[in-house]
Amino acid sequence: MDTGLLLQYLVIALAVLVSAWVVLKKQFPGLLRQLRGALALWLVKRHSLRLQAWGRQLAPPPSSTSGACGGCDGCGPGEPKQH
Repeated sequence: MDTGLLLQYLVIALAVLVSAWVVLKKQFPGLLRQLRGALALWLVKRHSLRLQAWGRQLAPPPSSTSGACGGCDGCGPGEPKQH
């Protein structure tokens, strides 16, 4: 295989992977979070220390079920104004 053709295929493959990543991140954030979590667990459980560290970095951040500030959940709408 010609070196130029191989380089061209590698650049195209990289562009396809980057575009697929962007679409996955924008359109399917829940699926991406599940995939990252599954891959991180797999790396942490069965591999060397270096891959375990990479798995911990790859793990998605914990999701928060409370309000935006994580406080008392009292930041809802206030009292309606009386005219």
